[in-house]
Amino acid sequence: MVFACALVSPVVMPAGAQGFGDPAAGRVIASAECAQCHRISEREHDPNRTPPDFGAVANMPSFTELSMRVFLQTPHGQMPRLQFTRTELDDIIAYLASLRRR
Repeated sequence: MVFACALVSPVVMPAGAQGFGDPAAGRVIASAECAQCHRISEREHDPNRTPPDFGAVANMPSFTELSMRVFLQTPHGQMPRLQFTRTELDDIIAYLASLRRR
């Protein structure tokens, strides 16, 4: 039984694959909802910019799926209170994760 699960597991979730969200859809949402204040390009990585660009956010040591989910659902600073669906959050977080430097 354990052997059978080991054979199926890589097919279901390959190593290194994220289990949530669509980065392309997240980029579309970020372009519509976030680009007024944040630079969302994958080429931008200025950690000193306010508000930070998405590349810098993605490369913060504190960046995790959970930390971003909490952050995006909690009022903070001057950021407008945006209401995202769970799918939209998954997609935005997946887009941010795609910007991480490997």
